Amino acid sequence: MSDSTTRTVTTWSLEQTSPADLVPARTPDASSGVRIERAEVPSPEFSRFLYTAVGGDWSWTDRLPWSYARWQAHLERPGVETWVAYERGTPAGYVELDPQPDGAVEIVYFGLIPSFQGRRIGGHLLSYGTARAWDLAGRWPGREATRRVWLHTCSKDGPHALANYERRGFRVFATRTEEEPDAAAPGPWPGAHTGDKD
Repeated sequence: MSDSTTRTVTTWSLEQTSPADLVPARTPDASSGVRIERAEVPSPEFSRFLYTAVGGDWSWTDRLPWSYARWQAHLERPGVETWVAYERGTPAGYVELDPQPDGAVEIVYFGLIPSFQGRRIGGHLLSYGTARAWDLAGRWPGREATRRVWLHTCSKDGPHALANYERRGFRVFATRTEEEPDAAAPGPWPGAHTGDKD
């Protein structure tokens, strides 16, 4: 049993090893106003906005200390892609892809801004982002063909995260459980996690 200063966190690593593994979600009809576009111009400001807006309630903190220069350098790495879902012109969520050696592509970040959850955008965005991981080499000359798409999720993420990935055809290949400091999620801005929107 953990004490009051730590919590038990389970992390699941999942993968697809063939494009045929992908089980696409239903594509929203045109009247939904949902579209997905690649953010082709590296923008630390925009990427940091997406990171904090999507991950603030789920304790995404690794990149909060990053400088502008570090964001820029990361986004300019060949093959790193950010695909953004919009609903009627407003950013709703994103997928970030990171190419790795031996034809692997990691879905490093995926999620929706909280106010866009439950609107049938997430499954479509994950399907679309996974398909872009599989065809990433076609957009980056010299990049070897994708042979594996992988990601990880943990018990700090949304309660349906693991099931959502499995519905899209991802399979668990590793599970890890460890104790972590029990810190409040930072929210997209200080105090946002409290639910006080005043």
